[in-house]
Formats: sequence, structure tokens, C-alpha cells
Amino acid sequence: MCLGIPGKVVEINDEGDLRMARVDFGGVRKEACLAYVPEAQVGDYVIVHVGFAISQLDEEEAQRTLELLRMIDAEGVAAELGAIADEGTEAGGSGALRDPPP
Repeated sequence: MCLGIPGKVVEINDEGDLRMARVDFGGVRKEACLAYVPEAQVGDYVIVHVGFAISQLDEEEAQRTLELLRMIDAEGVAAELGAIADEGTEAGGSGALRDPPP
């Protein structure tokens, strides 16, 4: 499965023939190549996949996508916690999450 993540272009620089950008992903900033979206400007939102901005999108769509990714992450964490609780029940415990022994 491939996943492109939306981010906001916060800085653009040219490195030789490559147009590169610093893209903000909710506080994490990474470099991305703008070769596939040469029209992108500072303040625009782009979808980044393996270091390449592959398309542009508007801020509303970017925010909706980021919210869906947060929901997926929250559901994944909840599922992991449920599995841990189930393991405790199967082992004869109460299933309650507890602090590990000292």
C-alpha cells in the first residue's frame, strides 16, 4: 500500500535543476522535491509520497485528509490497547491495563 501525506509548503529553494521545498506535516518538517508540481508556492498544500510532492490540494481538503489520518491512528491505538487488555484476560488476569511491575 502506498500513502501520500498532505503537507504545507513553508519554504522553497532551488538546488541545481531540482526545485525543492521544506514541507510542514503538522509540526514535522521534511524536504520534498517539487519536480511534479512546479507551480507549487509557499503556503500551498501538496501530497508528498516518498519525498516527492505528487499533487496539490486546497487547505480544506488537506485538513479533511489529516483528520482522517488522525482518526485512523487513534483507532489503531485503541485496537492495540484492546488486544493488550484481551491478552491479560486470557492469561487469567482482569484485563485491566496496569503499570508494569517495578
